[in-house]
Amino acid sequence: MTASTALMRRLAMRHPIIQAPLAGGGDTPALVAAVSEAGGLGFIGAAYLSSEQIAEAGRAVRAKTQRPFGINLFAPGKPPSASDSARACAAVAPYFAELGLPAPTAPALPKDGFEVQLAAALNVGASAFSFTFGRIPAEAIARLKARNCLVMGTATTVAEAQTLERDGVDAVIAQGSEAGGHRGTFAGDFEASMIGTIALVPQVVDAVRVPVVASGGIMDGRGVAAALALGAQATQLGTVFLTSDESGVPEAYKAAIFAARPEGTRLTRAFSGRPARGIVNRFMTEVEAVGGGAILPFPLQNALTRPLRAAANKAGRAEFLSLWAGQGLGLARRESAAAVVARLAAETEAVVRRLNMS
Repeated sequence: MTASTALMRRLAMRHPIIQAPLAGGGDTPALVAAVSEAGGLGFIGAAYLSSEQIAEAGRAVRAKTQRPFGINLFAPGKPPSASDSARACAAVAPYFAELGLPAPTAPALPKDGFEVQLAAALNVGASAFSFTFGRIPAEAIARLKARNCLVMGTATTVAEAQTLERDGVDAVIAQGSEAGGHRGTFAGDFEASMIGTIALVPQVVDAVRVPVVASGGIMDGRGVAAALALGAQATQLGTVFLTSDESGVPEAYKAAIFAARPEGTRLTRAFSGRPARGIVNRFMTEVEAVGGGAILPFPLQNALTRPLRAAANKAGRAEFLSLWAGQGLGLARRESAAAVVARLAAETEAVVRRLNMS
């Protein structure tokens, strides 16, 4: 591909394509390695992994590729205040029973916190580290840079991007409101921070000096070319890889993406306690109808619903899965990860050539 940016050169990328971290099992080592081998940058979504699992994922990826790859964690947050989980447990109990699970109990916080996960992530040999949900300590950034690891933070507003730049990140991921999965908002109201990718990216590019990665709703070469035209040095795509052959999500999840209407996604807190964009399904609709008091703060709600989602995964019951997907899901295809990257690169080139000839 003729496009070459400083960020691409730093990470030895042939194409401005970054596979978004798909925490929760979507980004298998095979997917991460395939994207990197094809000239993009694959990412391990390690936010829900223990330190041992992080080490194992890193070894598995490195066994499949010698090219650069990245790893992602959630920024450390203030532990949620103790709250009565009885109502939240009662709200999901009927679904547990429907899937033959024991009655839900009050969830606990994850065992391995950010510091433990970071220590493991530093040793997997990743060339890039990204984070979302906030800021990470200056000491963490220094440790990553000491390993020659490029550090990228996620922003949903110009103000957040400027904050991350002051913190010392090497690049900013500008997450538009179209993006699937969890919102990275950390410095303002979630509702006010719902800025579309095409509006957000150029404003962030103008506001910071570090490279900007465009994320949200990008599914084909037209989107990649548009992001580059707006000043982004690369793009980050998630939904397009969810339906790839190497994706770890269940077939019921992939089928739901293909069956969904373009307007069929919305933000919800029902699965994790934090706003995230996914395909509307039964669980989302019914739990939201109970009211906010039935949803615990992140990550407690995520821990509460995990057994249900795991059982639904095995049973192929999409109505109980967190079907994270972006608003461009109507452009999803079934193909290998290598084919995704190759197609995106070819489509981007075709768009640029067409514009140059017009």
